[in-house]
Amino acid sequence: MRRLLLILVVLAGLGVAAALIVPMLVSPENWRGEIERRASEQLGREVTIGGDIGLTILPAVQITASDVAIGNAQGFGEEPFAELSSLRLGLALWPLFSNRVEVSEFVLVEPVIRLRQNASGNNWTFAGAGASDQPPANDGGGFRQPGAPGFDATFSGIRIENGTLSYSDGSETWDASQLNLSLDAIDLDSEARLHGDFALRGETIMLDARLGGFRPFMEGQRTALVLNISSDPLDLNFDGEALESAELELAGDASMDADLVGLARLAGEPLPPGSALRSASAEGRFTSVPGEIRFEDARLSLDEISATGSITANTGGERPVLTGQLAIPVLDLNPYMPEEQSGTTSGGQTEWSSEEIDLAALRLVDADLRLTAGRLIFGEIEVSEADVRARLTNGRLVADLSRFTLYGGNGSGQLVVNARSATPSYTLNAQLEGLQTQPFLGAAADFSALRGLGNFAVDLSSSGASTAAIMNSLSGNGNLRLSDGAIEGLNLARILRGVQTAITTRQLPQGFGPEEETDFSELGGTFTVRNGVLSNNDLSMLSPLLRVAGAGEFNLAEQSMDYRISPRAVASLAGQGGTPELNGIAVPVRLRGTFNDPSFSIDFEAVARELATGQARGLLEGLLSGQRPNSDETGGDTEEEAEPTPADLLRGLLDRQRRSGGDDGGN
Repeated sequence: MRRLLLILVVLAGLGVAAALIVPMLVSPENWRGEIERRASEQLGREVTIGGDIGLTILPAVQITASDVAIGNAQGFGEEPFAELSSLRLGLALWPLFSNRVEVSEFVLVEPVIRLRQNASGNNWTFAGAGASDQPPANDGGGFRQPGAPGFDATFSGIRIENGTLSYSDGSETWDASQLNLSLDAIDLDSEARLHGDFALRGETIMLDARLGGFRPFMEGQRTALVLNISSDPLDLNFDGEALESAELELAGDASMDADLVGLARLAGEPLPPGSALRSASAEGRFTSVPGEIRFEDARLSLDEISATGSITANTGGERPVLTGQLAIPVLDLNPYMPEEQSGTTSGGQTEWSSEEIDLAALRLVDADLRLTAGRLIFGEIEVSEADVRARLTNGRLVADLSRFTLYGGNGSGQLVVNARSATPSYTLNAQLEGLQTQPFLGAAADFSALRGLGNFAVDLSSSGASTAAIMNSLSGNGNLRLSDGAIEGLNLARILRGVQTAITTRQLPQGFGPEEETDFSELGGTFTVRNGVLSNNDLSMLSPLLRVAGAGEFNLAEQSMDYRISPRAVASLAGQGGTPELNGIAVPVRLRGTFNDPSFSIDFEAVARELATGQARGLLEGLLSGQRPNSDETGGDTEEEAEPTPADLLRGLLDRQRRSGGDDGGN
C-alpha cells in the first residue's frame, strides 16, 4: 500500500513538473505562424497576431494573445474587420481527453468590430476554408449553419470588455461603444443568458436575452427565447421561440414602448423642432420567417391615436410591402399637419400655409391596407364611419373610400396622392348626399352663410408641395343641389319690398344684416375650377316668393368671392308650382370680400336698365298709380325745378311709350 501511494505521488509530481516544464520547452511563439495560418483557413480571412502569445497548462489550459486582427472581405477597404487588444481563453485540461470542452474563461478585451454592407454584399458572412475571397451576397443567410456540435461543452466567464461595434451601409451609419457583454451557460442543454450594456449616441442600452439551450437551437429545434432591450427612449420585449434556419425565425408575444423624440435621436434622424410625434407603443403576436414579418392581434398607439388589427410585411422585394387591416376609433391628423402661417389676408383671414408637406414616408414602403375609422379629424372637418382601402405603390397612394359620413351626409370617393416626382399631385373624386351644408362649409372654408341639406359631386385635381400651392393649382368641376335651406345675411324678399325707395335714395334697403336670411326650397348649379378659382354661371334658387339666378367666382386660393345673385319677385304667389320665368323685378345683389367677412351691395344701374326695357312695366304701373305729387302740396312752381328722380324718369318713359302706342293705334 505504501509502495502504491509512493508511485501515485511520483506520478503526480511528474505531471506537475511536466505542466511546468512543457510551456518552457514549447514556446507559443514557435506556433505563431501555424496559428495564424490555421485561423485564416478556417475564417477565410487573414488573421494576424501582432503581440505576445502566452500558454499555461495548470491549473487549466490558459491561452492569451494580444494585438489580434481579422482582415476584411474583398471590396470593403483595407481596414480590418475586427481588432482585439487582447484575448484570453481558459479550458479545463482533463475533460479534453474525453471529448468534452469546459470553457472556464473566454474574454475579448477592447474588440473593435466593423460591419459593412454595400451593393455586392456584406463583410460579416465568413466564407470559411477553401471559399472564394469575393464578398458573399447579401442573401440574409448570415454565418449560421444548422446542425449539432460533435462535442459536449460547458461555459462560464465568456465576456466582451469595453468593445466597439460600428455599422455602415452607405446611407446609414452608427457606432456602439462601451460594449460589455457576458454569456452565462452551464452546458449546451441548459438555459443560456446573454446580458450587458452598451452606449449608442449618448444613450445607454441594456440587453438581457435568455435562450432555452444551445444544443436544441443548433439542432434546428424550436427553442424558447426571451429578449429584453431597455433604454430611456425604447423598451422592447419578446417572449416566444426561435428557430435556427437560413435566417433566424421568431414566433411569440412582443411589445414595444418608445419615446419617439429620443428614439429618433438614437437612430440619427432627430425630429424637427416642434414635431408633434411623442410616443408610440405596440403589442401583439409577432412572427418572423424568411421574407415575411407578421404582427397579429396587434394593439398599436401613436400619441393619442390607438388602433387594433393585423399587419404583414413582405421584405423580399425592393421595398417592404405592408398588407393588413386596422381599426382606428379616432384618427386626429391635426397635430401632424403643418402649422398655419401667421400672415393674414386684407380681410383678416388666415392664409393657406406655404410650408412644404413632407411625403417622404410614401416612398419607403408599398402597401395594401384596409382601414376603418370611427372618427377622422382633419383641420375643422370631421368624418365618421370611414371605410378606406389604401394602396401605396412606389410613392403613389390610392385611397378608396367605399363609405363615410360627413356632417350628416353619406358619401364615397377616391383620393390619389402621387409623390413619385419632385412636385406631388393630387386628385379627388367624391359624391355626398344629405350633407348639412353650413357646418361643412364653415369647417372647410370658414364660410357659414349657406344652410341646407345638400348633394355634392366633385372631380378635382391639383399639384404642389404646400397647401398654398395646391389651392393655387386646383382645377376640376362639380355640381350641388341643396334643399330646405337659407342664405344668411340677407332677406331678399325684404330687399325687393324696399327697392323703390332704394332706387330713389341710392341707399341699401333694409334686409341686410346678421339676423336676416332668405329661405329656399331648392338651390342648385354646376361649377368649374381653374387654377384655384371656382366659377358658376347657372345657379338657380326657388322660394315661395322669389326666383333667384346667380353667377360669379369664388377664389379658393385667396379665399375671396365676387358673386352676383339676381332675385326676382314672383308676380303671382302661386308658390313652388310657378316657372322660373315669372315676371317681376330683378334686383342684382353683389357679394364681395373674403369668405369670413363678405359684403353686400345692390347694382342699381342693372335695376334701372331692366326697368327701362319694360320687363316690369305692369308691376310698376300698379306701384306708381296715385303717387304723382300734387303741385298744390308742393307749394307751386319754383324758380328752379328740382332734379328729376329715377322714379320720375321711369314714369316719363312709360308715358311716352303709352302715347307712342296710342298714336300707332290711330293710324
